[in-house]
Amino acid sequence: MEEQGASSSASRGGKTVKECESMIQKSLRTPMVRFLRERLEKAGCPVGNNFFRAVNCEVNRSGGYIPGEGIVVCVNKINLQDEVNQVIAHELIHAFDECRAANLNWNICAHHACSEIRANHLSGDCHYKRELLRGHLKIRGREQECVRRRVMASVSGNPNCSEAAAKDAMDAVWDVCYNDTQPFDRAP
Repeated sequence: MEEQGASSSASRGGKTVKECESMIQKSLRTPMVRFLRERLEKAGCPVGNNFFRAVNCEVNRSGGYIPGEGIVVCVNKINLQDEVNQVIAHELIHAFDECRAANLNWNICAHHACSEIRANHLSGDCHYKRELLRGHLKIRGREQECVRRRVMASVSGNPNCSEAAAKDAMDAVWDVCYNDTQPFDRAP
């Protein structure tokens, strides 16, 4: 990902780096993000403010977790505070997974799938209101369908995982990972 000047993204949509940095600071004060940061600290992986960066991204996603570095929010792909909050919560769950599992390997399809299942399920990515805004109108069974759709999109984008391998991995770890709600007592 390439970081560019603060004024360059506004002409392409999204926010400037400076605007996004301000949104990240607001997000760090939300209950979900504060809770996840506290749990990371308790697990032995403190997360400072420098863990979060606002960057212009070439890829078509809102943000990402970079193991050993931190979380990026793609300034040219986001417009709303809620989007920043969602990206940070989702990516903090990946950071939590890596913190608690010393052997997590993002190149292994099952590991990647498990963390994506958890992040999509626990962060609220598949809340019915978000799904309605995406144009998915189905009510019954929509949350698990959304999680599966989003896991497939992410894992099949992993150069080590074909679409078939991504589906096999997701199916193999689904029950264990979907039901693993740590660091929450239950799914929020």
